[in-house]
Amino acid sequence: MAEHDIDRPAPKRRRSKGSSLTLRDVARLANVAPITASRALNTPEAVSEAILARVKDAVERTGYVPNLLAGGLASRRSRLVAAVVPTITGSVFLETVQALTDTLAAHGYQMMLGQAGYAGTRADALLEAIIARRPDGVILTGIMHSPLARRRLVASGIPVVETWDLTPNPVDMLVGFSHEQLGAAVAHFLHRRARRHVAAITAGDERAIRRHGAFAAAAASLGIAGPGALAQQVVPAPSTVESGRAGLRALLAQAPAIDAIFCSSDLVALGVLIEAQAQGIAVPGQLAIVGMGDLALSRDLHPALTTVRVDGTLIGATAARYIMQRAEGRAVAQPVCDVGFTIVERGTT
Repeated sequence: MAEHDIDRPAPKRRRSKGSSLTLRDVARLANVAPITASRALNTPEAVSEAILARVKDAVERTGYVPNLLAGGLASRRSRLVAAVVPTITGSVFLETVQALTDTLAAHGYQMMLGQAGYAGTRADALLEAIIARRPDGVILTGIMHSPLARRRLVASGIPVVETWDLTPNPVDMLVGFSHEQLGAAVAHFLHRRARRHVAAITAGDERAIRRHGAFAAAAASLGIAGPGALAQQVVPAPSTVESGRAGLRALLAQAPAIDAIFCSSDLVALGVLIEAQAQGIAVPGQLAIVGMGDLALSRDLHPALTTVRVDGTLIGATAARYIMQRAEGRAVAQPVCDVGFTIVERGTT
């Protein structure tokens, strides 16, 4: 059959909410027959440049990703769930990963883990590869996805749970907490502890920057940000002990009178504590330190580290439960869950 004989609009079909976008939907938008759209995607040399351009434009606009399991396997549940974290070197996420693995395994599901990094450059390609394999669910860390990634996730119809953040407009479901509320709460905590010249060391990832932005705004409103703007050092993500040591040295050169530091992770806070002890700065007498993450080592330091605790186990177990409910055709009664946070006060404040 000649190409012009099959270049006909696909019949209109209404797609129900939550259903997967299909090749037929792409064909209808491109104003070609489904077989032509298939040829454009699988054997592009078999169609004209004009038709290829129309199909590619429809794919881009819809976020369609071909189903690699199309055919006999497409109707079966994979019992595979994909989870994406920025890094596995940042142990703050390990509690969530363990809870996901355990909860899913207990119900006959397997988990596939991917690292997207902090820069976002790998995330789109990783999500495309995941969606193409049609897992029963996708669990993401954070809410800041590119417009293309968001379109692809919505178009796939796969249940999605975003975690470790909070937004009124999730892709699908969400289990997390407000980084803005957390940052402001730490500022109020230090104000109540009579700290009057606070500073911050923050990793350069988007969530940490929002958290510390709220900390800076609250500190300014409370009059504890020092004589000028909040003294702050931004370090690469994932952050390290050394970045905490270097951050404290830089802060002291910038604002020698600081009496408290809020760190974007417990590892950064550990670096600050080590550097303070190396310089003979009394903690908490001269300098209070607050971390983020409540790692196991934090309670064993001397002095023990004051930090912000987020229940990563609850996040992982809840996200897994949401995915399984949706994969099994059951409704999720509360698709957005705010797990909150707790400031755990120890010896560094």
